[in-house]
Amino acid sequence: MKTAVVYRSKTGFTKKYAQWIAAELAADLFEDSKIGAKRLADYDTIIYGGGLYAGGISGIKLITKNLQQLKAEKIVVFATGATPERAETTEELRKQNFTPGQLERIRFFYLRGGFDYNKLSPFNKLLMNLLKWSLKRKPQLTADERGMLAAYDTPLDFTREEKISDLVSYCRQETKN
Repeated sequence: MKTAVVYRSKTGFTKKYAQWIAAELAADLFEDSKIGAKRLADYDTIIYGGGLYAGGISGIKLITKNLQQLKAEKIVVFATGATPERAETTEELRKQNFTPGQLERIRFFYLRGGFDYNKLSPFNKLLMNLLKWSLKRKPQLTADERGMLAAYDTPLDFTREEKISDLVSYCRQETKN
């Protein structure tokens, strides 16, 4: 079985997970800008990882726009973000990023990453400052919102190698014909 792990990572959290997954599955590892859909057509399993930005998975169009061309038996997408792992969060991300038809072919996983304001691009810093400003104006903050505000001063890294176990197990399962 030939497996490719493709990722887009702006701050390193997604890349870390992609490297762990590729090592565990003895897969080829690519940054998304270095591989196209035509090359991915040669793989039996394709795993794509991207960070979350305003609820969207960074670079996911590589998979969704080329889904018909991809002949892989398994297509897996994982997203990383600072939000705690919760079933309702994962379900909302599935609905926001994929159509029901796409979800018939794509298996989705959410892996908690982290947040490091200092690693953001100037544009993303601007967006995050707008979010920070809007949060500070709210009269009541949720625990997640308080944690997000604290992360501006102290980088957070929630990545854990053991979190890839469900994704890896899924990829190793025999495909039923």
